[in-house]
Amino acid sequence: MTDPCQIYLLTPPVIDDVPAFCELLESTLKAAPVACLQIRLKTLENSALIQAGKAITAVCHAHNVEVILNDHPDLVADIGADGAHIGQEDMDYFSSREVLGGDAIIGVTCHNSKELAFAAAKAGADYVAFGAFFDTPTKTPPNGGKMIRADLEILSWWHEAVEIPSVAIGGITVENAQGPIAAGADFIAVSSGVWAHPDGPAAAVSRLSQLCSQFSPPSP
Repeated sequence: MTDPCQIYLLTPPVIDDVPAFCELLESTLKAAPVACLQIRLKTLENSALIQAGKAITAVCHAHNVEVILNDHPDLVADIGADGAHIGQEDMDYFSSREVLGGDAIIGVTCHNSKELAFAAAKAGADYVAFGAFFDTPTKTPPNGGKMIRADLEILSWWHEAVEIPSVAIGGITVENAQGPIAAGADFIAVSSGVWAHPDGPAAAVSRLSQLCSQFSPPSP
């Protein structure tokens, strides 16, 4: 039996009060196991991102939660994060690895493409991210384009075929998480589905953790 699917938390896209968010994050991480948190604050200048990232990372590391920085491999060391997540339009994998070194975590967005996922895996990525699986309020397609959608089948195919972990991302909530979990995602990435949950973030991660334990498929 493989390990159950785990929670991959993303920050809200905008954090107006970092100390207040860190308190909320603390209570959230106490509620249920979270594998990692991605800092995704695209509107901040580098200096503000570093300042916020250091505070968030300190909370995460106190709870043994790894920290992934979105888009900025060059700032990972300044923040003290554990790695970076790169999109197809960001710094390429090999350049990111050169910046970060061999021990850092690097994840790659692969949308709904098996070819991109194979290329990332062959290059040495630590995980591949597929999505979006559902409508999401936290990600706007560039240049007015349409949201790239992925089918759950790609998670099942990857789970059967490849050992490198997959992350399911895009609009995942307590209400719809069972699908990606049962399909074979190793991680479910959740943002507004936790932070905007009507019962609060702690209740959301607690329920998501239960779903991961209940619906994760056996190893192929």
